[in-house]
Amino acid sequence: MATRSDNGLTALVTGASGFTGRYVVKDLAARGYRVVRWGHGRDGDDSMASVDLTDRDAVLRSMRAARPDVVVHLAAISFVAHGDAEEIYRVNVIGSRNLLEACAQLDDRRRRVLLASSANVYGDAEGAVSEAVQPSPKNDYAVSKLAMEYMARLWRDRLSITVVRPFNYTGVGQSEKFLLPKIVAHFQRRATSIELGNLDVSRDFYDVRNVAQAYGRLLEVDAAEEVFNVCSGSEVALSEVIALMEHISEHRMEVRVNPAFVRASEVKHLRGDNARLREAIGILPHFSLEETLRWMFESGSGVLSS
Repeated sequence: MATRSDNGLTALVTGASGFTGRYVVKDLAARGYRVVRWGHGRDGDDSMASVDLTDRDAVLRSMRAARPDVVVHLAAISFVAHGDAEEIYRVNVIGSRNLLEACAQLDDRRRRVLLASSANVYGDAEGAVSEAVQPSPKNDYAVSKLAMEYMARLWRDRLSITVVRPFNYTGVGQSEKFLLPKIVAHFQRRATSIELGNLDVSRDFYDVRNVAQAYGRLLEVDAAEEVFNVCSGSEVALSEVIALMEHISEHRMEVRVNPAFVRASEVKHLRGDNARLREAIGILPHFSLEETLRWMFESGSGVLSS
C-alpha cells in the first residue's frame, strides 16, 4: 500500500521505518508523491514492504513491482559503533549495489536516485568542511559509505544520482545511543548526573525535519552528479547544549567527564559548509537547536509526532 498520489510520481524510500525514513516519507507525501516504503514493518503495519537489500533477486522483484520515478536510499547500518564489520559492508555496499542495479534494469528511462552517505567520510577534518575536502574515513561505517559513493559511479550512465553527506542531526524518535537524545532523555528523567566526553568540543547539529526537507527539495532540482553536505553550517559546543537543556527543562544535573568517552585525538571544532546545498535549493529549511531540543524534550517519548 502507498500514500495518496497528487503529482503522478512514485517515490521509493528504503529504510522507511527508520528514524530519518519516517520524516522523509512524510515530507515526500506532502510534496504529492505516491510513496512506496521498504523497511521493517511494526505493530502489524502491512503497508511497508520488508525487502532484504542483500538478496539481489528479491530487490529486483520488489523494484519491478514498485516502478518508482525517484528513489531515496536511506537503508543502512548507521551506527558507527556497530560491532559486525561484515554486516556493515554487506548492507551498505552490496545492498546499495543491488538497489542501483535493479533500478537501472527497469527500462530506458533515467531515474533520479538520492543516496544517503555520511559526513563521517571526512574523518578527522576540522573547522568548516566543504565537499572539496579529501575524504579520510576512520572507521568501517565511514569506509563503507565512501565505498558506496564510488560504487554508485558505475551506474551514472543509466541513473541520475545525487549523493548527500549529512552531518549530525537529531529529533524525536532517534535512539538514545546517539548523543543528543541521550542528553535530552537524562533531562526528561530529571537524572542527577550524566557521563559524557569532552564538553569543549563543538559540532554542527541539525534537525531531522530540516534534513527531510532538504532531501525532498534536492529531488526537485537538477542536482545530478553532485555531492552535497547537509548541515546547519554552524557549530555548538556540548557545554552549550547542556546549558540549553537546563534552560528548557528548568533542571540541573552533574556532568561527569568519562575518560572512556574522550578520543585521544579529539577534533575540537567541526561544522559543515552548506554553500553548495544553498546554491542548489535556495534558502534552507531551519529550526534552531533550541527549538529542536525543546521539541524533543516536550515530546515526552521517542514516538514520532504527527
